[in-house]
Amino acid sequence: MVAATLILVAMFVINRVGAYFDQQQEDDLVARARGVAQYVILIAQSTSSVRAGHPVVTADGLVDPVVAVELGRADQQRIMADTLAQSDIRVRLGLLVGGAFVASSNGSFDAAEQAPPEPGQTREQLTSVPLRAEVGSAAIPYAVEVTLVNPYTFRASAMANIAGLLAVIGLVAMAVAMLVAATLARRFTTPLRRLTEASRDLAEGDLARRVPAESVRDGATEVLELGLQFNMMAERLQESVDIIRRDRDRSREFLADVSHELRTPIAALRTFNELLVEGAADDPMTRAEFLESSRAQLERLDWLAQNLLELSKLDSGLVLLDLRPEDLRATVEQAVEGAATAARRRSIELTLDVPDEPVQIRHDPVRMGQVITNLVGNGLKFTARGGHVRVRVERLADGASISVADDGAGIDPAELPKVFDRFFRGSRASDARGSGSGLGLAIVKSIVEMHGGSVSVETLLGAGSTFRVTLPAAPPLDGVVDSSSTEGPNRNRGAAS
Repeated sequence: MVAATLILVAMFVINRVGAYFDQQQEDDLVARARGVAQYVILIAQSTSSVRAGHPVVTADGLVDPVVAVELGRADQQRIMADTLAQSDIRVRLGLLVGGAFVASSNGSFDAAEQAPPEPGQTREQLTSVPLRAEVGSAAIPYAVEVTLVNPYTFRASAMANIAGLLAVIGLVAMAVAMLVAATLARRFTTPLRRLTEASRDLAEGDLARRVPAESVRDGATEVLELGLQFNMMAERLQESVDIIRRDRDRSREFLADVSHELRTPIAALRTFNELLVEGAADDPMTRAEFLESSRAQLERLDWLAQNLLELSKLDSGLVLLDLRPEDLRATVEQAVEGAATAARRRSIELTLDVPDEPVQIRHDPVRMGQVITNLVGNGLKFTARGGHVRVRVERLADGASISVADDGAGIDPAELPKVFDRFFRGSRASDARGSGSGLGLAIVKSIVEMHGGSVSVETLLGAGSTFRVTLPAAPPLDGVVDSSSTEGPNRNRGAAS
């Protein structure tokens, strides 16, 4: 594996370095050709200036004979081929006709390099792309084309050096890899045995089993990390089992609470039935009173069943939100209007304060309407006649908030941690407390948290409470309509306010 990796890396490096040197060589050849072209132009210009009125290249496309003789001199060719180009060269002078280069019949010069290569240079069997230098400032504009043939370069020697260096590095890496592999193989045995034993004990039910840190500390880093991850996994597994056990205990408590809540209306109905059977039905007033009480108990059973079903679906994830980017004000206004009748019946002033501008956030209008209905109904129930319940909507930088404030009995500070618990009803305002199921605020909390928001309460004993719902602008949830949910007015608040 190490050898194959080294070979692949070496091939990649050589390929990339070769491409880099190819580009460097191309740039170097262009620079050499440009130097030759500039030298040719310098010679041509200096020679033609001596003969005033004689252009370097005439309009007929012929090179000035004096310039041609000067460029054909051996010493000039040595400078161009041996010093400037370090290559065999081909130089052509000519005119530009319509943007195309037309070489002069007497303007071609070839020169072979005769100087020995510098240390590290080798001759490359290639021909460079012709470089053309235009002289537009002359009386008759002309151009010089330079081509390098079989130049001397450092590319081959540089690539050979790199290949040799990679070979040495590869051999050293192989030796080190073999040494490290042999050392790790000896260090793996004991820690892996400890991990195997701990895994076996954990599989047999010993959730407290952990891998001793000292048994893997002397092993390889990977084994140490594996041991730590194993212990972390065992911790999480034990935590999960503890959570399951706590949920089981909570389920038992929940069933006990449900049984207790159901026992009261059932016992009352049984008593009314027995009294009617024993003769109380003969008295019309008594019969009417029993039937009215029975109706109230049946309504209590009905709302209790609805709230239990609703809370069970919320907790189990069966209720999915229909998230829509709508105006939150409309949702709140509709819920408040639905509670206006109850407020007038109890002679309580119900007011709504909303911003002038739309409050566009993604929310489920039906579920948020249920939240507002529960909180407003809760406030009305715990507010005395002539009191005031205020609903306010505020725009936030990253969402919105809804507050429902009343001037009722308030909540005992000792009861605040339990306000949103199931079946919890506070100790204040006993008349109102007896009319609810104790599930309203638990439902409110579940719906708000499904929206990615939070609900909190501020209270002053004897002066009222304020429930505040904070919603993000874009909940991290997928909006899916839950057509199976049961809607209905909420008749309680899970704790006294």
